[in-house]
Amino acid sequence: MSESNKETMVVIGKLVIISVVAALLLAITYVPTSAQLKINEENSRKEILGELIPEANNNFEGVEGAVINEEGDREVLYYRAKDASGNIIGYAFFKQQAGAQGPIVVAGGVDSSFTTLRGMNILSHEETPGLGAKIVDDAFQTQFVDLPIASLGLSSSGGSVDAITGATISSKAVVDALNSKISEIEEAEE
Repeated sequence: MSESNKETMVVIGKLVIISVVAALLLAITYVPTSAQLKINEENSRKEILGELIPEANNNFEGVEGAVINEEGDREVLYYRAKDASGNIIGYAFFKQQAGAQGPIVVAGGVDSSFTTLRGMNILSHEETPGLGAKIVDDAFQTQFVDLPIASLGLSSSGGSVDAITGATISSKAVVDALNSKISEIEEAEE
């Protein structure tokens, strides 16, 4: 074996060792990091729910479904918001809906009689900047605060929500997400 072949083999050997060490370090840090990410995500969800129904004082009971996620856990379909005495004062939820450019994740809250939407929040979206992305603006989101469920529709369809100019698909996606999830919860709670 020539001297240059030996040097090449040494370099390849060093690269393999470095790669194995890096992979081991990633594996060692993955487990505690993913567990902490899960905790942070749950805390973030509870904070958002608390903003939607503040009278619950973060007393939210998750209602689990039969659907199992990748980790083997049942997924939370929605949350029952309870007062200090344990009485249900509303329901809060997260819903993913297809928008114009990609999925929109909406958080919402409704009163216990399913007559009034308490409010909503956009958690994530991939809508067009300057158009559909305006679904996160206060001017759009405040239309949903204390909105009667009977009026939860775009004004062009007889509802009370004004669509964002040039972004009707994004506006409709938000309204559809709220309506479908509220109907689903109402049916489950009957």
